[in-house]
Parts: sequence; C-alpha cells; structure tokens
Amino acid sequence: MEIKNILKLIIAIIVCELAGIAGAIFTAPSISGWYAGLAKPALTPPAWVFGPVWTILFALMGISIFLVWKKHSNILENVRMLRVWRWGVAFFILQLVLNVFWSIIFFGLRNPGAAFIEIIFLWLAIVLTIIAFYRVSRPAVYLLLPYILWVSFAGYLNYSIWQSSIGMAKQVPCTMEAKLCPDGSYVGRVGPNCEFASCPAASSE
Repeated sequence: MEIKNILKLIIAIIVCELAGIAGAIFTAPSISGWYAGLAKPALTPPAWVFGPVWTILFALMGISIFLVWKKHSNILENVRMLRVWRWGVAFFILQLVLNVFWSIIFFGLRNPGAAFIEIIFLWLAIVLTIIAFYRVSRPAVYLLLPYILWVSFAGYLNYSIWQSSIGMAKQVPCTMEAKLCPDGSYVGRVGPNCEFASCPAASSE
C-alpha cells in the first residue's frame, strides 16, 4: 500500500474514532448512574460490552470510508459516479454526526423518547450511505453491515427503555396513609390507583 493511502486510512479511522470519543463524553457519566437504574429488556448486554463494540464499529467505519475515499481519483472523469461518490460521503458524514447526537440526547439529555426518533434518522442515513457506497466499493458496504445491525439492535433497546420509562412515569405515588382494620391492624395504599389494601380476613372460630 502506498504511503499516501496509509495516511488516508489512518486519518479515516482517527476521525471516526474521534466521533466515538465525542459520544463517550456524554455516555460515560451516565452508564454507572442514570442508565444503570433504568428498566431494560432482557436482551440488554452488560454495560462494559458497549465500549469495545463501538470501538470496533468505528474502526470498520473508518476503513469503509477509506475504501471509498481511495476510489475518488478513479472516477473523476465519470460525472455520474462522481455524483454518487459525493452523496455517499455526504451521507456518511451525516450518519457520523447523528451517531454523536444520539449519545447526547439519550445519555446527555436523558431523553429516550427523543433519542428513539433520532436513531430512526440515524438508521436511514446509514442505509442511504450503504446504497451509495454499493456503487463505489462493495467491500466498503460489507464493513458497514455490522454497524447497521448493531444500530438496529440499539434501536430496539432504545424503544424498550423508552416504553418502560413511560410506564414508570404513569405510576402514581401513594401517600403514607393507613386504614384501621376490624382486627386492629393497619393497611396502606397499594396498586396503580393507590387504593387501600384489603384487611386481613377474620379468622373463623
């Protein structure tokens, strides 16, 4: 590989990893705090899995955009392909920015609902990137497949957490009142409507 291509590869990977680091600035403080206390679906991986997975995915993104970047000089005379190349690069940059903003919205602002809407746009941007890259470099597309699969899975986790948070928000906090039962015991308010619990049944003699 030529030195200029090695430099391009290094730059591409570094730029993508920097996007990951930017997102991690908002993610790290919430992982052991706010995120740990959320109700999550059974398929949720341990928190320590996310760091290594995203590091690998950003590296694959870097290699993918490098393969497309390298094709630029070969298509300068082909106006149609050059247009596709430009759209592909634009969509790639867009999805990279949306990736960072998802971390800001979900972990920084702690808003799973808005983050779910944002991750839909992220997913669409990745699909558009894949479609454009397909005409420029097939290997570049293959490198993005693990990424879109992971984002799809992240969308499922995001949606489940959002729905769980809605359910928790609808719960009515019960007051600490108590009712005196015929047997002299007390019962408190329980249930979604904070009704008094039933008194113990009187024992039959």
